[in-house]
Amino acid sequence: MISTEKIQENAVLVGVATQNQSLEKELEYLDELAFLAETAGVEVKKIFTQNLTHPDSRTYVGKGKLEEIKNYLDAENVKMAIFDDELSPSQLRNIEAELQVKVLDRTTLILDIFASRARTAHSKVQVELAQYQYLLPRLTRMWTHLDKQRGGSVGMRGPGEREIETDRRIVRDRITLLKEKLAEIDKQKITQRKNREALIRVALVGYTNVGKSTLMNVLSKSDVFAEDKLFATLDTTVRKVVIENMPFLLSDTVGFIRKLPHSLVESFKSTLDEVRESDLLIHVVDISHPEYEDQLNTVKQTLSEIGCADKPTIMLFNKIDKYTFVEKEADDLTPKTKENITLEELKQHWIAKENYPSFFISAKTKENLYPFRDFIYEEVKRLHIRRYPYDNFLY
Repeated sequence: MISTEKIQENAVLVGVATQNQSLEKELEYLDELAFLAETAGVEVKKIFTQNLTHPDSRTYVGKGKLEEIKNYLDAENVKMAIFDDELSPSQLRNIEAELQVKVLDRTTLILDIFASRARTAHSKVQVELAQYQYLLPRLTRMWTHLDKQRGGSVGMRGPGEREIETDRRIVRDRITLLKEKLAEIDKQKITQRKNREALIRVALVGYTNVGKSTLMNVLSKSDVFAEDKLFATLDTTVRKVVIENMPFLLSDTVGFIRKLPHSLVESFKSTLDEVRESDLLIHVVDISHPEYEDQLNTVKQTLSEIGCADKPTIMLFNKIDKYTFVEKEADDLTPKTKENITLEELKQHWIAKENYPSFFISAKTKENLYPFRDFIYEEVKRLHIRRYPYDNFLY
């Protein structure tokens, strides 16, 4: 009998600390890369880092570090290395020639996760387009690379061997066809959104895995898929929500992430139209995450890039049930670090700092949820009155 159990793949992670990115910051990125690998079903065996002025143009890391990585891979029989930045075609080719294992970069890993998470025709076309755009300049490398593949599925979802082995002209034709498909789907989406214009539209935005889908389920009493993994939700979900006598549309959008591949940003621009055309944003932040401020700034930067920086926004700091702090000893006179700040102190800091209304809740336990719901009601009511000043039968 043939076993259908999925083979667990192992990998090492590789990152470079540069003059513009400290070792501490790179280790944070590698922690996130490890979570991405776990989401893709890969067990991380070891993390390698190196301090360089800038990544080596030929092999990303130096010759000595690459040799150290190879020795470990050979000794532990690990067949995959994942690099924390997007590698050029020549870097991929050179690294594979040295390591003789499957080599992925951060972009390939994210594309792989997106491919496994895509459920609707819209998201599948978006992901496939991003994959082909990423693969096009790497076709020469892929022809030789495929001969060395030995089992495993991570990094191999999507177009597949037959398409990859075709020439550039056929791949470009496929990209053109996918763009046409996407344009057609986008037209349908625009029509759908126009049909929903009568209601106020609220969009949940935030870093990936901050609890947007859980919040969506609580507010809309629906069953949107939620999981403690990155990009658990890929497709935009829209639900009608009624608080007291006020109906509105609530959308749960794809989560943002640092170093998001440019090809994915381009392909998912139409998905982000749901954010652009919303009347109110709820920016969800995982307050329990050690690097929540960096995540918050990444989302703000992305919102600015798509022209949504000035939209009415509610800051929602989620997962207060998981927030922890280390209390200082009474005789410890050193300055407080972020690990020593209580939740109450953090609340006062953000309420004073943010220009937007701020709430601290737990979507999971529903702690402080009802004051937040009451505020949404008042905001949606205010926006509705502004749009329909004579439509006051609801109040």
